[in-house]
Amino acid sequence: MKSSAKKIELASVDDLFSTEEGRQDAKLEKIQEIPLSELHPFKNHPFKVKDDEAMMETADSIKQYGVLVPAIARPDPEGGYELVAGHRRHRASELAEKETMPVIVRNLDDDAATIIMVDSNLQRESLLPSERAFAYKMKLDAMKHQGERVDLTCAQVGHKLDGKKSRDILAEQVGQSKNQIQRYIRLTELIPELMDMVDEKKIAMNPAYELSFLRKEEQVDLLDAMDSEQATPSLSQAQRLKKYSQEGHLTLDMMRVIMGEEKKSDLDRVTFTSDTLRKYFPKSYTPQRMQETIIKLLEAWQKKRQRDQER
Repeated sequence: MKSSAKKIELASVDDLFSTEEGRQDAKLEKIQEIPLSELHPFKNHPFKVKDDEAMMETADSIKQYGVLVPAIARPDPEGGYELVAGHRRHRASELAEKETMPVIVRNLDDDAATIIMVDSNLQRESLLPSERAFAYKMKLDAMKHQGERVDLTCAQVGHKLDGKKSRDILAEQVGQSKNQIQRYIRLTELIPELMDMVDEKKIAMNPAYELSFLRKEEQVDLLDAMDSEQATPSLSQAQRLKKYSQEGHLTLDMMRVIMGEEKKSDLDRVTFTSDTLRKYFPKSYTPQRMQETIIKLLEAWQKKRQRDQER
């Protein structure tokens, strides 16, 4: 005969003797000192952590005062913790020869972690186009995933599932137009070599947007054409490359012809290669020093010419 008694759950000893204040305090987030070796970078982190002058200044500050703002991390199923916010502080702590750093550990799903990771970096004053492009894409994807779920209200992005499109909300949050956000996201279709050239300002934003519509193999061929002609695409050239690609007529030879065109801006430009100038300077001179010396000589010549005209 089965017992009709209900299963009784007994409170633990800790629960019996703990106070309500203590139980509430246990639920609060706490700052923990976690070894740097146990903190791993966020998967596909789009923001570059460079050992530049700003990083060295941060490292000096941490060496003197420690990390003043705790990082945010989440438990890593494979061990340790995945950094959500604080990648630069982590690197600066390494350079400052610290062994641990203060961290707030939160249990976050992928979408919530992505949104926090992006938001904590978008506030930086200077962002590379590639950083902004991949950050917008990652956050928009996370917001869309949240919108597809009916068991939450998208608290992390500050809106309920009221039918408002994620890209509208993102545009409001980052202070950019929807079209501009889409243009940035489109840059993620560029191959890494072309994206690097956008970051280095060798290719402007508008031509880069047009080039992103080329197939990946066409983009690789374009690198070849750019190298052989020692030129980068103007907006009109990029638009033609896109047009021929969409028509299925774009070839490497056509790219070389287009890239070999004389641009209007080149008509008033005089170019000297370093090999041409090298014979006029000591071997120890770098291209930068040669340029600076030439500018000084031209300025001195211009002043002399002005004095001669005044006589």
